[in-house]
Amino acid sequence: MQKVLPNYTYLIISVASPLQIGIYKNNILIDTLESSQKNSEVLLKLLYEAMQSYRPSQIIYTRGPGSFMGTKLTYITLKTIEIVEGITCRGCSAFALNGGLPIKAVGNLYFFKQKETIITQKSENHIKSSFQLPKDLKTVPLDEVCVPEYSIPAV
Repeated sequence: MQKVLPNYTYLIISVASPLQIGIYKNNILIDTLESSQKNSEVLLKLLYEAMQSYRPSQIIYTRGPGSFMGTKLTYITLKTIEIVEGITCRGCSAFALNGGLPIKAVGNLYFFKQKETIITQKSENHIKSSFQLPKDLKTVPLDEVCVPEYSIPAV
């Protein structure tokens, strides 16, 4: 009789600090990794650590809006893993993991979601927005595309 391997999925929130990686078994959160270090310093280390215990069949990441560099670095890393290891890369909106609240852009600019459109607006007051790994991945709507959603204003 052939043994059925568990179906692991990672969900990576890299659009804001701290970087969070949720590890899901059959869509249920079973483990988390987190770091306040820069993505460039810790993302590969955390992924390597996770893959020693849980071999994923797919990896989902927040493709934006949020940290441009965090999103770009995560996308490049995951596409490399997809090519080399054959692990599917998927994307989701960062708004799906923070309750739809505004997301910090640059300076006093924030990303706001209005229906299906993302806009940037100034806010003189700091808007606190935190991201949460859901307990069940079935609650996360996945995007049709995996490429980053670059919504940065002109500088």
